[in-house]
Amino acid sequence: MAHYLDFAATSALRPPCVARAVARFLTECGATPGRGGHAPALEAGRVALRCRRAVQRILGLPGDPGRIAFMPNATYGLNVALWGLLRPGDAVVVTEYDHNAVLRPVAYLGRIRDIEERMIRGTPEGEIDYDEAARLLEGARLLVVNSASNVLGNRLPVRELAGLAHDAGAMVLLDAAQGAGHFPMACASEGADVVAFTGHKGMLGPQGTGGLWVKDGIDIEPLLRGGTGGDSRLREMPGPLPDRLEAGTVNAPGLAGLEAGIDFVLERGVEALHVRETTLKARLREGLASVRGVTVRSPRAPDGVGIVTFTVDSMDPATLAWRLEEEWGVQGRAGLHCAPGCHRLLGSLETGALRLSLGWASTEEDVDRALEGVQALAGSRAPAVSPRRHAEG
Repeated sequence: MAHYLDFAATSALRPPCVARAVARFLTECGATPGRGGHAPALEAGRVALRCRRAVQRILGLPGDPGRIAFMPNATYGLNVALWGLLRPGDAVVVTEYDHNAVLRPVAYLGRIRDIEERMIRGTPEGEIDYDEAARLLEGARLLVVNSASNVLGNRLPVRELAGLAHDAGAMVLLDAAQGAGHFPMACASEGADVVAFTGHKGMLGPQGTGGLWVKDGIDIEPLLRGGTGGDSRLREMPGPLPDRLEAGTVNAPGLAGLEAGIDFVLERGVEALHVRETTLKARLREGLASVRGVTVRSPRAPDGVGIVTFTVDSMDPATLAWRLEEEWGVQGRAGLHCAPGCHRLLGSLETGALRLSLGWASTEEDVDRALEGVQALAGSRAPAVSPRRHAEG
């Protein structure tokens, strides 16, 4: 029996309603929103609108749902925001907790647009120095912050950092990839001006769904240009959202599945799911901390997400991940998790670590099986060559 503990990467276990919604769309509609006035196209448009409203509810976003533009994932949304907001010579403030979906485009924009990158340092406990943040935000155009670290599992102080950013005249781009669906969010009231999200994690939608919410009054230059289904005489992209940022055909079957996933999460209750996930996380973390030879890298972070990252003295993370799956049926993720800054803080930049992450379908049995496996393997010896399929990705 497989014990899937990699929800921070993808909710590979989804409620059946998600697959049914995708199949129903493909068999009963199959059209593209905004591409025609016939009945299937109109129904596809209604699906997209319902999905925008569902995203609004789960992320706590006000106003016109058309301020949400759909894209393939959070990485795409973050790139659209960074490319569209930062002008030559601007300064952008990031943190050591950021994902490569932020760090890589910022580095590239630094080379081609002379963007100045300023990084707020972190700690292994997930803390932020507010005095340093305030100093770095002076004269900056944009702050980027994630809702939760995908390595440490802690929540970032979005409201406090957003307040400092706005006091300095900077906008706030929130990476909600890890938080959405895992704990209650009120992105706009916490100070976010732009929010990037993905559908395939805590919102339980299919891969290939995500997007960007843009606060009223903020204009983002499009990253791509092309057909939108309307205003076709214009040689420039239309001004109003979502068309301004939605060039090309959206993943309408995926949006049907995302709507179903969000509805499932909201019906179960985000807070109730969070409490359950947090309880399982404490069981997993404390159990791992009690095993000789195991170093738990994630702080307790009881208000965060269900991520526990750790290393074992006697075995490299890739081998540990492979043996846990092969011998114990426990599926996690070894490596640097696309977040080198976090691993630098933890002292695991050269070795990586193993991350086990919980989600809506996780059980005590999953946790206990993982603990049994780690305890059994912590005292054993690793083979000479690590399995390549569990290497860092």
